[in-house]
Amino acid sequence: MPIDTSAKIFVAGHRGLVGSAVVRKLHQLGCTNLILRTHSDLDLTNQSAVESFFADEKPQYVILAAAKVGGIHANNTYPADFITINLQTHTS
Repeated sequence: MPIDTSAKIFVAGHRGLVGSAVVRKLHQLGCTNLILRTHSDLDLTNQSAVESFFADEKPQYVILAAAKVGGIHANNTYPADFITINLQTHTS
């Protein structure tokens, strides 16, 4: 299915490894209406903020590439923190 290049597309996590690659590809495909928010602009663990954002922006497509990540040491040291934040992000 071809993508509508004028559609509003929200890319969560656009500054990360995966999200930035997605944004580059969407630009290459000619997409012109990308919605990009940093964590300081939109906290994806805050359900009411996310609901307000979606009500205001009404994106047609959502690409969720956002995640709390760390290296091996951070993941081993704080495993519950990472899973908790990522579950909150993906269920908001």
